[in-house]
Amino acid sequence: MNFLDGLLLGVLQGLTEFLPVSSSGHLVLAESFLELPVEDLLGFDVAVHFGTLLAIFVYFWKDFRDLLVAFWKTIVNVKRREVLDDVTVKGQKMIVLLIVCTIPAVIAALLLGDMLETTFRGVNSVAIMLLVVAVYFVLAEFIKKRVKPSGLTFWKALIIGIAQAFALIPGVSRSGSTIATGIIQGIDRHEAARFSFLLGSVAISAATVLSVYKVLSGDLYLPGWDIVFVGVLSSFLSGYLAVFVLMQFLKKNSLIVFSGYLAILSLSLLIFY
Repeated sequence: MNFLDGLLLGVLQGLTEFLPVSSSGHLVLAESFLELPVEDLLGFDVAVHFGTLLAIFVYFWKDFRDLLVAFWKTIVNVKRREVLDDVTVKGQKMIVLLIVCTIPAVIAALLLGDMLETTFRGVNSVAIMLLVVAVYFVLAEFIKKRVKPSGLTFWKALIIGIAQAFALIPGVSRSGSTIATGIIQGIDRHEAARFSFLLGSVAISAATVLSVYKVLSGDLYLPGWDIVFVGVLSSFLSGYLAVFVLMQFLKKNSLIVFSGYLAILSLSLLIFY
């Protein structure tokens, strides 16, 4: 793996992490087409995920600021037992949602993570998963027109968290599966996307910490630090651009355009690869 490979994979990760087209699936395809040793790049994949994590923190910095303030006020108020303001209470509820709704993905990763990475980390399996997600997008938009618009609740958020667990399979878009699951339940696309990215920040943070441990223990391989740096930087910049574009896009548009892209890519891979 060379410097250019790291740059290309970083840009690809940043763009596809937030656009609902599966970053893991596109990385598998790119690594295969570039004839890179896929089994040695699991650590690099997580490194570029860290770049997109930074993009989430920067873009949603006001949300994370409010969550940190709510957390700090909660700690301080343990002894004082004063009545908290509405903003703090809202922040407390969101913190609980983010933690609880990450649990399904954590359990799936601990029980099935290694198996999913090895069993489904191939071009054919990625192509099939891309097609499944494309169909799910169409189904979600169809159902959305027939359900009553409503806000985010605990149980709706938990179902979104379960959907996030399926994104451990390469080819299943984390952002796409969670946003689609949100709109099926009547949640506004823009709000579903916001919660999806906040939720993803918890999962990506946990995966990054675990991967750092694996790298330090010798279980995961990383290329040279110069390659890792360019990968993280390029994924951060392209990721920030992607999340900005998607958040604006979803205000007036549906997931159908991404469904079409995934279907074309999937069928092309199945026919010609």
